Amino acid sequence: MKLRCPTRLFVFLSCTAALLSSEIEPTQGMRVTSTGPYRIQRAEGESVTLGCTYSPSPFDTGELDIEWTVVSQDTTQKDYMFLSYSGGSQFRHSGHAFAEGLSFAAGDPSNGDASLWISRLSPVHSATYQCKVKKSPGVDTRKMSLVVMVKPSVPKCWVKGQELVGEAVSLHCLSAKGSPPLRYRWRSQSAQRLPDATMQNSGTGELKISNHSPSFAGMYLCEVNNAVGAERCEINLKANKPPNRAAVIVGTSVGSLLLIFILLVFAALLFWKLRSRRHSEKEFSNEIREDAQPPESRPASRRTGRSSGQHPQVAFRQVDGSEVISFNEDGSDGHTPEDKYASAEHDSKYGDEV
Repeated sequence: MKLRCPTRLFVFLSCTAALLSSEIEPTQGMRVTSTGPYRIQRAEGESVTLGCTYSPSPFDTGELDIEWTVVSQDTTQKDYMFLSYSGGSQFRHSGHAFAEGLSFAAGDPSNGDASLWISRLSPVHSATYQCKVKKSPGVDTRKMSLVVMVKPSVPKCWVKGQELVGEAVSLHCLSAKGSPPLRYRWRSQSAQRLPDATMQNSGTGELKISNHSPSFAGMYLCEVNNAVGAERCEINLKANKPPNRAAVIVGTSVGSLLLIFILLVFAALLFWKLRSRRHSEKEFSNEIREDAQPPESRPASRRTGRSSGQHPQVAFRQVDGSEVISFNEDGSDGHTPEDKYASAEHDSKYGDEV
């Protein structure tokens, strides 16, 4: 016996199954389909593409809008939109140096690729970027963190110490530029690994050798690197014999004695020079005194000079029967007026002639 299902019942069951399946399976809207790292590291000067491919839903019938913004680290500040696409046209929203060299990777971002292309990276491009694709009623976003780092510059290698056998010596390596963290690593080109007696610091680039020996001599290579690049330098480590201690002591003693002798000679020459200068000054002063004219005398002195130029006068007189000789340098006879008067009386009385 063959059972037949009424037509109306079959239609009813089919419609019920369709309604149930539509409720179980949700409607798919706009989706950003890019897959890749959310944190990207690149070196300064390189280029990068931040992926943002998308797939709209058949139910998304509105106008396509695409926005690229820099997410502010401060939640109280607004995000910075620098590039957008709307109504079939592309727009740059700032003339700031940050936005230079930033553009859509595809010529027409409406074809499902809204990726961002940065032609030449610099440290100012380090930020968190957000791609937002909207086509009503669907909308979806994707965030990526871009870190722009500076490659290490070519490091400088040098040796600290006299490279003497038996003494401590250290190798140094330093890169002037480069985004941290920088890591240094020393290795010997003549050996697979460094000897156990060495100790290196990967943060400072120092390699210490506590007891230098000829086995350590040779070429050493230092490599510095960070997440975006690496550079290196080389240096030749020598093993010099230590100087003769006795010769050093003798040389130091002889040098000290020679220095003392030179100082003594210099002091003697200086003393002789000063003494000669004082003697010359004294002779010059004496010559000035001999050549100088005598000062002009006063009137009284001139009269005295004229009187002293005459011959002294000699006077004779007899006192109590004896002659007395009197000299007078000024031309007078040495008698007072009273004496002259008494003499005149004596002459007239006795007739003596004077």
